[in-house]
Amino acid sequence: FIQMLRGAKKREVLQLLRRAPEETRPFLVEVAVATQSVASLAALSDFLDFSKEPKSLLEKFLYAAAFSPRPSGELLHLVLDKLDGKHLAPEIWETGIVAVGSLVGKLCQQKLCGLQVVEHGVETILRGLRGAKEEPEVVIYLLALGNAMLPGTIPTLLEHAEDGPTAVTAAATSALQRFPAPHICSKVKRAMRRIFHQKRKSYDKTCRLAAAEILLDNHPLPMDVINILLATNEMETEMATFLLLKVQNSLHDHHHVAKKIMKDIMGDPRINNYNFFSKVGISSSFSGPLTVTQDLTSTFGLDLLFLEGGFLRKSISDFSLLSHGQRLRAAQVTFEAQGMESMMGENLSEGEEEPELMAGMSATFFGVQLPPIVFFQGYTDLMAKVLLSSGEPTSVVRGNLLLMDHHQVIPLQSGLQVTVKLQGGLGLDISADMDVSIWEQELKTSVTARGSLAMDFQAELDSSFLQATLRSQTEVETSIHFDTKLRFSSSPVLMCLQLREEQVPYR
Repeated sequence: FIQMLRGAKKREVLQLLRRAPEETRPFLVEVAVATQSVASLAALSDFLDFSKEPKSLLEKFLYAAAFSPRPSGELLHLVLDKLDGKHLAPEIWETGIVAVGSLVGKLCQQKLCGLQVVEHGVETILRGLRGAKEEPEVVIYLLALGNAMLPGTIPTLLEHAEDGPTAVTAAATSALQRFPAPHICSKVKRAMRRIFHQKRKSYDKTCRLAAAEILLDNHPLPMDVINILLATNEMETEMATFLLLKVQNSLHDHHHVAKKIMKDIMGDPRINNYNFFSKVGISSSFSGPLTVTQDLTSTFGLDLLFLEGGFLRKSISDFSLLSHGQRLRAAQVTFEAQGMESMMGENLSEGEEEPELMAGMSATFFGVQLPPIVFFQGYTDLMAKVLLSSGEPTSVVRGNLLLMDHHQVIPLQSGLQVTVKLQGGLGLDISADMDVSIWEQELKTSVTARGSLAMDFQAELDSSFLQATLRSQTEVETSIHFDTKLRFSSSPVLMCLQLREEQVPYR
């Protein structure tokens, strides 16, 4: 479809979009975005009316733009133009800002940071952040900065990480976690130490743990590792258990940058002893391989942080791909529940502010963080959701993405030349659900990820006396289901985890 649209005129693309049946329009919008020809972008500009189109179609357009592997300045210009000065539905605005961050980041990776439209995109995010009054608004702009991963925005992220309320600190530290190690400089590390050791004020445990992870995962100093381990003596059992498991995991992970430092520190019996590592909490952190080949390792990681009374505070399931020293977070789904302590009759830690009752989810796919989904906020909302629950899972992302689009002409020593084309597309359907039962004192979460990858490779030699074509097509389908069930009516808490991977057809 992309190959066909590349040769089409604006009038033809527009006619195709307008005449298509409603159920195929989202697919055609995705294709037009992936094509990125001048004609297809001009047709999309005329076709998409952000004040009239259904939200689902506009979200499709924005997601397709955000996941574009090699976006053009024209695509960013189109997204900015559609968001500019209009009264948009909150979900569309959130997705749009997050998409702008992703497009800016990818254009800068292509060494196109100097484009006027990229500078306009960065200024749009920073101006919005400066003028944002509401906490959820600030969080969205910080997520956009996380998607952009521009070193110049690190001071802004640090400021919000240290001085903001819990949700803002969490979003800013999460954005900083995504930067590669060379950008986690001494200034960032000093700020993370202040957050972890609570030098300026009291921070939520999830923010402190994120700060500790930044210190441990980016060429840590031995003193940082020792201080983090020593701090676990003063912590609540669950938080200490979680951190100690993080440290132990890095010892078993062949790719971890701090493996040697950790090994040296563990040689000291004053640190590596029963007193330190005998914490008996139920929080856990695990990471292990799903598939290992010569060129690629895919891993599954699971972090579960519990409250002292046994309620799940945060769970992160992570699917990553490691290849030749590069890491790609293919999918990361985070469930978070806060404010449950008071409902379960638990006491807060000294100096800790009472958080609002809330449960929600956030997801990152192929390096793009999506806007968070809130399941319920406040006790009234929880009761309404419990009583009126449809039992249907929430769709996180669904659609078709162009993952790779490569075209190259290779001159041979004989004087002939070969044209190489490689395209890869991914069909993705990810849904998630969280079900809290107050009466049965149970919490269930489930993530279903279905995907199909199609790759098309063609090498062509064309001369006046010889023609040859080599073509290969590959298709893979996979489906992964991850479920957790917790029963906290008794002590110890009963927990069941299940990861199901269906048979993978490979053609």
